[in-house]
Amino acid sequence: MTTIRWLGHSAFHIQTPESSLLIDPFFTGNPKAPDNAKDIRADFILVSHGHGDHVGDALEIAKRDNATIITNYEIAGWFEAKGVKAHGMQHGGGFQFPFGRCKLTLAFHGSALPDGSNGGNPAGFLITFNNGKTFYDAADTGLFGDMRLIGDHKVDVAALPIGDNYTMGPDDALKAVEFLRPGRVIPIHYNTFPIIEQDAHKWAHDVRSLTTCQALVLEIGGSVEL
Repeated sequence: MTTIRWLGHSAFHIQTPESSLLIDPFFTGNPKAPDNAKDIRADFILVSHGHGDHVGDALEIAKRDNATIITNYEIAGWFEAKGVKAHGMQHGGGFQFPFGRCKLTLAFHGSALPDGSNGGNPAGFLITFNNGKTFYDAADTGLFGDMRLIGDHKVDVAALPIGDNYTMGPDDALKAVEFLRPGRVIPIHYNTFPIIEQDAHKWAHDVRSLTTCQALVLEIGGSVEL
């Protein structure tokens, strides 16, 4: 069994039979984080892009746990220069890891690293776990038409930003559900700060009313099983 636990903002902790994964582990400075960085162990850390609220505590956790960071090629080099293991990828490429296959997808956003270094291009993650179930984390992005192609992978669970201003807002995220056609969808990247406040329950109601997808509004720290 694979468990996907939402840690607020865009952060996830995923436990598979083979590995413990963190995605965009933003704990320090996150007013909504249910845990501290010291509380969660990781074998792999997936970083979608270079912004501080997504790089988060990845460096400290990777050093402590000897974890491998999975990210784009430029960010991987940045982490390696700081003394941690990293697996660099690029958009459209995938790789078989112990937990399953991870593919980098497009994302429309920025990616400058906290110190101003080149963070390459932002990405989402399409993960097919060893049990055959598929999780798509769109990370920070606007709506784009190729989400229809991602949907062809028969996504079991999708995580979509709804906060607006920096990412898709509720209307575009609803259109993204129509493109992706996932079995279940989790809203992310909302209500962490006032500028991205949204009514996730209203959005979930719209998803259920207008699509066949099951919308899940997780409490911070809540989880879903695959």
